[in-house]
Amino acid sequence: MYQWWKTGATLLVGAGIGTFVTRLAAGGGAERTQECEGLLRTLPVLPVPAVHASELTVSSGTAVMKYGFPSLANIKSRESYVTSYDPRTRTPSWVVEKLNSASLLGNSDRKLCEFKEDDSIHVFHRATNSDFKGSGFDRGHLAAAANHKWSQKAMADTFYLSNITPQNPHLNQNSWNNLEKLCRSLTKSYLNVYVCTGPLYLPRQEADGKLYVHYQVLGRNHVAVPTHFFKVLILERPGGQGVELRSYLLPNAPVDEKIPLEHFLVPIETIERASGLLFVPNIMKRSGSLQSISARPQ
Repeated sequence: MYQWWKTGATLLVGAGIGTFVTRLAAGGGAERTQECEGLLRTLPVLPVPAVHASELTVSSGTAVMKYGFPSLANIKSRESYVTSYDPRTRTPSWVVEKLNSASLLGNSDRKLCEFKEDDSIHVFHRATNSDFKGSGFDRGHLAAAANHKWSQKAMADTFYLSNITPQNPHLNQNSWNNLEKLCRSLTKSYLNVYVCTGPLYLPRQEADGKLYVHYQVLGRNHVAVPTHFFKVLILERPGGQGVELRSYLLPNAPVDEKIPLEHFLVPIETIERASGLLFVPNIMKRSGSLQSISARPQ
């Protein structure tokens, strides 16, 4: 019974979120915010166990995971990020990076990097470059290459296909790129910027009134095309003054470039419920002060 209710709750929330964000991207207004938030308030937070970096050893990823692991499945640490991989979708479930002014400096050259299969993943469960060929989708980074100029290897590691999802070209090259630039610019005002990025597969209500999850798959390996993407920012204030939290949700579709990124801010509960991941309890165990920024401009 609990599992049925949990699944139903997730689908209901996902349908509301997906419809709201898609309308907004198409040129809707921030006036739809209350519609989505009202839906979220009707459901309780589902209990998920909190996890901390101290509870799991992941080579060089401990500093990156200061604020805990959103989930524990298929964790892998790279030079520049830590990821959880989903073998069912052939995409990451989430990727976490730590950005600061030092990590953005360096002479690393993107031209020396190539997209490559992740040989650490079983051949049945990984994406290949041929899956993306002719698909009409970009190979979209979750950990952005430009975030890791401090090391050529760190930048090269972002080109593993286990860090890649199929992304709408217009989104990847415009609004999503602008969001990545925003993350980097925040290192000028904050001590460290922790970024968690991931795909979502949200249901939509069809004409028969029922909820369905529909998404395209690419190539021989059936690489899943997300319906949406999220990005959660944990911003460390200088002088130990606590952290700020910002969470964004964008559809995997062309986004009207006239819409400011602030309009895609959502309450962190929106991301937690839609993804099944957990952020706030982990953060609160590491910081005594948390300010969540989710207000949109009027």
